[in-house]
Amino acid sequence: MAMSANIDVVQDFIAAWNAQDFERMLGFFDDTSFYHNIPMDPVTGKDAIRGILEGFFNMGQEIDWVVHSIAEAADGTVLTERTDRFLMNGNWFELRVMGAFELDGTTIRAWRDYFCMKRFETDLAAVNA
Repeated sequence: MAMSANIDVVQDFIAAWNAQDFERMLGFFDDTSFYHNIPMDPVTGKDAIRGILEGFFNMGQEIDWVVHSIAEAADGTVLTERTDRFLMNGNWFELRVMGAFELDGTTIRAWRDYFCMKRFETDLAAVNA
């Protein structure tokens, strides 16, 4: 099955995460882009998004986002079911995530990720113990 251009963009975005290429990953956003890690407060604009994502990029020595499912909705929104993995202190920290990406060409207009904050905090504490 052929992938859509929107799915290709999201896969390129994920590849930038996995390559730990922060500037390439940040290039998918502009000053009107919106990002919301649903348990946290949303942010708008490339600089605000940079501030949030730097923390995730600096969490570990390696990053490996595993995409389990990817699909495009009728309106062009790309949905991802993922496990976001971060190598920390010699152990992999894994977070199950459902993401939604709204695109305009190669620019991410809106990105929402859904995950369990309690699970995030508990698993992160175990890896950092």
